Amino acid sequence: MIGRSIDIPTPHGVMDAYAAHPDDGKAYPLVIIFMDIWGLREELFGLARRVAADGYYCLVPNLFYREGKFRYEPRNAEGRTVSFNTLPEDVQRDMRARAERLNRRTLRADVAAILDFCKREAVRDGAAGSIGFCMGGREAFFTGQEFPDRFRATASLHGSRLVTEADDSPHRLAHRMRGEVYCGFAEFDRGAPPERVSQLEQCLRAVPRLTCKVQTHRGARHGYALPDRDVHDHAAAEKDWTEIFSMLRRQLGNGA
Repeated sequence: MIGRSIDIPTPHGVMDAYAAHPDDGKAYPLVIIFMDIWGLREELFGLARRVAADGYYCLVPNLFYREGKFRYEPRNAEGRTVSFNTLPEDVQRDMRARAERLNRRTLRADVAAILDFCKREAVRDGAAGSIGFCMGGREAFFTGQEFPDRFRATASLHGSRLVTEADDSPHRLAHRMRGEVYCGFAEFDRGAPPERVSQLEQCLRAVPRLTCKVQTHRGARHGYALPDRDVHDHAAAEKDWTEIFSMLRRQLGNGA
């Protein structure tokens, strides 16, 4: 297994990232993991290695690279990273503002740069996958909608802002997507109440060329899928990964 830090040139500067893939010289399907609002960190790199071990080239880009290398990991007495809603209001405000500066346009430019970079890497042409956590769930949807000919497997775990009033809200452009979508939600998540989850699912199921599964985990809280988080729910996260790996194998035609 190879896991390393990489730099990806873009028209807006150098995007730092982490890549993991099998160490056998073969080309593998691309899977991008989109970070949450906390930035790049070892927690996400470990997940990238898990995906890579199943037979994929997994890349985790720093979506905040235009503003520098940002990472924020406040921890509790047990050494777990704390949940967003426990942070001071001014910190929450700054982090939300940083996330809101990302949009469909910035995502399109960043993924185009990633795909160009991957032409020189051990990446197989053909179907690719995207997986996102919280803020990254929205980016994963954007990717499937902006590059539908390439990205055929989309996974969003406790994704945020998937249903909004904006004209380009992910749920409004579900018709662009192809292949398969999996969404895991927490029962307790102010950003994804049942009515929004239901609205998203209805939009996905209305697309003839798209297979989807939406699952809400009872008792889970927002952030449950991240292994270092204070609210991590191992059982719920493993159910998600079972679904995700099955989807990747079906849509990307690979797997260890």
